Amino acid sequence: MSAQSVQNQTGLRRDWFTITSLVSKDFKLKYRRSVLGVLWSVLNPLLMMCVLTAVFSTFFRFELEHYPFYLILGTTLFSLMSDSTNTAMTSIIDSAPLIKKIRIDKIIFPLEKVLFQMVNFAISLIAVVIVMVFLQIPPTFNLAFLPLLLVYVALFSAGLGLILSTLAVFFRDVVHIWSVVTTAWMYATPLFYPVSILPDWMLGFEAFNPMYHYVTYFRDIALWGNTPGAIENLVCFAMAAVTFLVGFFVFRRAQKKFILYV
Repeated sequence: MSAQSVQNQTGLRRDWFTITSLVSKDFKLKYRRSVLGVLWSVLNPLLMMCVLTAVFSTFFRFELEHYPFYLILGTTLFSLMSDSTNTAMTSIIDSAPLIKKIRIDKIIFPLEKVLFQMVNFAISLIAVVIVMVFLQIPPTFNLAFLPLLLVYVALFSAGLGLILSTLAVFFRDVVHIWSVVTTAWMYATPLFYPVSILPDWMLGFEAFNPMYHYVTYFRDIALWGNTPGAIENLVCFAMAAVTFLVGFFVFRRAQKKFILYV
C-alpha cells in the first residue's frame, strides 16, 4: 500500500471521527434540558399528524384510505429534507470560530448536519410504526427498499445543503429566502392531499419535483405495498446524484473563499 493511500485512509478516518463527534454533540444539545427528550421526536410527528388529519380530512374530505398514515409518511420524509437543508445551510456560518482557528475539511459541517437529521428521522420512524400498528396496516417485504430510499434522500439533501451553505456564506439573505421556498415546496408536494386533485399543469410539475418522487416511493413501499420499478429507482437516483455532484462541485470551488466572509 502506497504512502498516499495510507494518508487518504487516515484522513477519512479522522473526518469520520469528526463527523460522528459533531453528531453526538448536536444530539446532546438538542435534547439538553428537555423534559421529553428523545420522546419528542416521536410525539412531534404524531401530534402534527393528528392536527393535520383533523383539518384536511374534515374540511376537504379527501377520499384516501388510511389517511393519517398517508399523511405521516409524507410529512416525516419532507421534514427530513427540510431540516437537513436548513441546518446544513447555516453550518459553515455557525462553525466560523472553529474554521478560523484550525485547518479542517469544511465539507464536514454540512454533511454532518444531514447525518444528524437522518438520526432524528430514524427515531421518528417509531411514530410511523405506531400509526401503522394502530391502523392495522400489515408490513410487506417492500419495506426492504427503505434504506435505498434514505440513500436517495440523504444524497439529495446533502447536495442541496452544500449549495445552500455555499450561497449563505456570500449572501445571508439566502437563509430567509429558503424558508419561503421550502414552505411553497411543501404545499406544492402532495403531502396533505391526493395527487388526483391536481390540474394537468401541476401534474407536469410533479414529474420534476424530487420530493414528490421520494414521498411516493415511501408510500409505495409502506402503505400501498408496491414494489418500486427500475425506472422509478433510476429517476430517484439520478435526481439525488446530480444534485449531490452539483453541490459538491459548487462547494469545492468556493470553499477557499469562505474564510474571507464568515
